Amino acid sequence: MKKIEAIIRKSKYRVVKEALHEIGVNFFSYWDVTGIGNEKEGHVYRGVTYSTSDIQRRYLSIVVNDDFEEATIQAILRSAGTGEVGDGKIFVSDIKECYRIRTGEKGGDTLK
Repeated sequence: MKKIEAIIRKSKYRVVKEALHEIGVNFFSYWDVTGIGNEKEGHVYRGVTYSTSDIQRRYLSIVVNDDFEEATIQAILRSAGTGEVGDGKIFVSDIKECYRIRTGEKGGDTLK
């Protein structure tokens, strides 16, 4: 099993969620987060300069079986990207085990 963590633009959340549902990833957690990015200059809107170093993003935490890893990553890359600085990051790590609390079963079938 793999844990895929993605930090994406909040404006892309709905599109990413739909892309994940299309490939069969129907359960994940998310949080609204603020982070520091590579963009150093501010943006001006109606004469007011807004700092873009503190960036509002959405953090997704997704656990999938190994055979869903590549499809999940590609769905996020395809749906979250704009080609601009600040599109986000994806992190992948191994998950040793998973348990379903209701039944006590363990393993990859608990993700279905």
